[in-house]
Amino acid sequence: MVQQLRYDGKVAIVTGAGGGLGKTYALELAKRGCKVVVNDLGGDRHGTSSSTSMADKVVQEIKSAGGQAVANYDSVEFGDKIVKTAIDSFGRIDIVINNAGILRDVSLLKMQDVDWDLIYKVHVKGAYSVTKAAWPYMRDQKYGRIIVTSSNAAIYGNFGQTNYSSAKSALIGFANALAKEGEKYNIKANTLVPTAGSRLTQTVMPEDLVNALKPEYVTPLTLYMVHESFPETGRVFEAGAGWYGQLLYYRSNGKVVPHASVEDVAKNWEQITDMKGAHSLSFMKDATAHLMDALAAQEEEERENGTSGGSGGSDDFPSDIRSSALFREMNEGVQKEPHLVKNVKAIILYSITDGKDELGKFTLDFKSANPSVYYGDVKGGEKATTTVTVSDNDFTEIAAGTLNPQKAFMSGKLKVKGNIMLLQKLQGLMDSKKKSKL
Repeated sequence: MVQQLRYDGKVAIVTGAGGGLGKTYALELAKRGCKVVVNDLGGDRHGTSSSTSMADKVVQEIKSAGGQAVANYDSVEFGDKIVKTAIDSFGRIDIVINNAGILRDVSLLKMQDVDWDLIYKVHVKGAYSVTKAAWPYMRDQKYGRIIVTSSNAAIYGNFGQTNYSSAKSALIGFANALAKEGEKYNIKANTLVPTAGSRLTQTVMPEDLVNALKPEYVTPLTLYMVHESFPETGRVFEAGAGWYGQLLYYRSNGKVVPHASVEDVAKNWEQITDMKGAHSLSFMKDATAHLMDALAAQEEEERENGTSGGSGGSDDFPSDIRSSALFREMNEGVQKEPHLVKNVKAIILYSITDGKDELGKFTLDFKSANPSVYYGDVKGGEKATTTVTVSDNDFTEIAAGTLNPQKAFMSGKLKVKGNIMLLQKLQGLMDSKKKSKL
């Protein structure tokens, strides 16, 4: 017999728990030993009214069954008040299920600012407010489980829901970023895309379909996602009518089109959009690495065809070092606009490693009358003003903006010998060119 998953000793906040999905989550959590803060403003689907009765009824139902729960009637935009209820009542907070939501469906040209703003206030600002208030407690106890609720309208779009669709899309990005920030604290954040009958769907779905899509069919996945044994973070899961699945973004292999014109992109469109061999990426650094590999392949092809341009050794950049493509881009930049580095007046040597051993050196010679970037050690008997040692992966992450250069330096990932102030000069240069971060 499968052992029941329990939540004894855990405290959960469920927003929008006065009915529908939120109510089923609250009831089942309490049934399995969790202490629950039942939050509900008690309003209609448009978010224009309030009442204490809905939350009170759920709390009473939980208590009648022997569970522990308290009601909270605050709007989710005041997340600190909701979290205070949890702390004052139960002394901790382990689980946040951001379920509260409203609809204000109207086509774009008929939409008023209040229709847009109120949707964002409840869905996006609400999830942010409650989660932010709970975060310090989760961080300090090294434990937390967070769910944000998205929608198929975010994934596929839906007529008359530009406000709702975009807000629900924002929540996916919100949860993905939370997952990265919470990783070292054992705080897991995921997105749920439910399909169920509720206050929100009763006016946009046929009655028989609403009745068939019971909220109880979504609850098993939701509860597993907030259990201590749940292994995933930064993921998107879908549930409805007893079906459960995972959603992933896939991107094509694409095509490198050197020095492309608009016409070149149009000409290669079929290959650019070909999804054969498409793959899913989980991290920004993976996307950056994939791009670097593509640029390296372009570089190799140009070298084989004898079409590499520029000077200062730009055709000698090795394709087996991912960051090589970045240095090649730098060289092309200074060849076209040498005035950008005229005030640097220094030589900077980069030692690129695999994390342990050196893969190669790249020289930024901004001291000579003809500045250049080339592969290899400093030439002409000159000495480097500054030497930077960094791994290939870390450099590509810094270039992509996914690794802060200051944090990389402080953590020892970026080692600098010599005049470190030169890197700040280069940072300004590269920021202005939007090429890379050094």
